[in-house]
Amino acid sequence: MDSDEDSFVRLHDGPESPEQLCREIEQSKVRPGEGTDRLDPDGPESPEQLRREIEQFKELCSLLEQDCVKLQTAKEATEQRTQELRKEGKVLHKILEHQMSLNRGEERARQMELFAAQEENTRLMKEKQVLKNKLEELKRVPQGDLVMMQSGLPEKKMVFKGLAANKEDMNKLMLTPRIRYPLPGGSALITFEKAEVAQRIIEVKEHVVKLSCWEEVEDLDQCRMQVQAAPVEILLPSALEIRLTQSSRSIIVSDLPNGDIPQDALLDKLELFFSKKKNGGSEVEMREFQEDSRQVVLTFREDGVAELLIEKGYIQVPILGEKYKVKISPYMNGDITNLQLQPSCCPRTVLLSGIPDVLFDESMRDTLEIHFQKASLGGGEVDALAYVPTGWTGRAVFVEDTG
Repeated sequence: MDSDEDSFVRLHDGPESPEQLCREIEQSKVRPGEGTDRLDPDGPESPEQLRREIEQFKELCSLLEQDCVKLQTAKEATEQRTQELRKEGKVLHKILEHQMSLNRGEERARQMELFAAQEENTRLMKEKQVLKNKLEELKRVPQGDLVMMQSGLPEKKMVFKGLAANKEDMNKLMLTPRIRYPLPGGSALITFEKAEVAQRIIEVKEHVVKLSCWEEVEDLDQCRMQVQAAPVEILLPSALEIRLTQSSRSIIVSDLPNGDIPQDALLDKLELFFSKKKNGGSEVEMREFQEDSRQVVLTFREDGVAELLIEKGYIQVPILGEKYKVKISPYMNGDITNLQLQPSCCPRTVLLSGIPDVLFDESMRDTLEIHFQKASLGGGEVDALAYVPTGWTGRAVFVEDTG
């Protein structure tokens, strides 16, 4: 017979894996038909063998528990990483959607700008053709007609209340500029109280503005936008020539009564009187009361009626039971024959471009005004600010600076 040591499982001094322990335990069991002379299957096992097997199972159980703890830790780490990746995916999806929305807005803005430019080009071409036609007509008018028209102009009583001007300035035409300036989407016009502030802003060119009004973002200090500053250049008239022509169907009625006659009643009486052929008139097509001069412009449907009335000069017209002597004068049409423009730069106004569509209109205006009035950033007191969001077009009106 074999020795007693062959009937027990051999334990190694070093740690073994659960798989190795299981294989040794299986090998230590008596297989059918083998080792019948060493161990009685029905007989009890020795205490030493039981103790060793118990120790082996304990060691196996300890290893399994360690593997279970490691697997649970790895599972929790994997789940946490999965949640982090999902959150990152949602943030990236929101950023992608926002970027796509901005791209769509910029595309719409470019299309609208192109459409506006095409419309402006068409309008200018039509205006050019109209001016060319009028120029051809004016070339055919004799020069002596303008001198003859001046004697028929309506008289207007005037009272001198000012200072005498230089003789060379008396024949100059004074123009009040009113310039319409197109604004594309994603831009703004900001006017400062001092011209030197505007010049400092233009010299910097690139400005980084904090989006302090964006309430949806947790970290407000990390929100920035970059805008570009540029000067505003407009075209002002430097020379202007106007050609006066007499209308063949319109007249000016002046020297009207200054009593408490309602305006509509006065127009009705004049229209009724001058629409009768016995008074030298004809059917009245349009009537207009001029508030500043208290004169009435009457336009007839037929040509030639205005010349006959102008030749009379004065006509007695019954108005509310009384007769008034009114004066008939020619109606002059003014056509621009020559207009020269020169570029001019607005000293106190700055054009801001490249403004993204990330805030509501009022919030964006407040943000821009707060940023550019800070003296630490080169700004100053803001006089006016106009903002056009992306996807829209605007038009600013410039008037003469009297400040």
